[in-house]
Amino acid sequence: MFEYKSFYLWLFQVLGLLGLLAFFLWLGLRPKSPTYTIVEFSVPRSISSNATSLVDQGSQDGAVLFNLEIDNPNQDSGIYHEDIFMTFYYGQDTVGQKTVPSFYQGKDETRQIVDRIDGNRQVWKTLLAAIRNATAEMKVGLVTSIRYRTLGHKSKHHQMNLQGLIKIGSDGKILGKKKKVKLTHASKKWKLRATRF
Repeated sequence: MFEYKSFYLWLFQVLGLLGLLAFFLWLGLRPKSPTYTIVEFSVPRSISSNATSLVDQGSQDGAVLFNLEIDNPNQDSGIYHEDIFMTFYYGQDTVGQKTVPSFYQGKDETRQIVDRIDGNRQVWKTLLAAIRNATAEMKVGLVTSIRYRTLGHKSKHHQMNLQGLIKIGSDGKILGKKKKVKLTHASKKWKLRATRF
């Protein structure tokens, strides 16, 4: 009888150790989410000397230049990014949209996406006026889906729904000392709104 108890006790200890080992292995290999940061942003025409005259003449064309930095912090996992959909807003109005084609990001890799969006003609004049007064704020929404590749295995899809607020100075660039905006998980209200685009 004593031998049976010793055997079961030993078996219980082995299973417990294996369970702890599996748990810590899972913690060590569980991938971290990538970070998305707007590291450069500018509205070039807002800083030109003839910006006022362009608006007064009714020219409402323009572009927003941005640099999106995507950081994969995982040393053991690569990331498959589906198409990334970005939408820039001024107030309730859409300034413009951009689709970044799908790509694979290697382990512990940072990718820079430098691009532009063409401004919505109906919103541009109001936006330029706010920038000249240093009162402009734009929102950016980012929606995509990612899969991790760890030890040759692809994970299920993980939805990314992020947002950021960009305060713009009178020079048409990000206002503040950091000069960058890290995108964070969107609120429920923002998610409902983002699904319409």
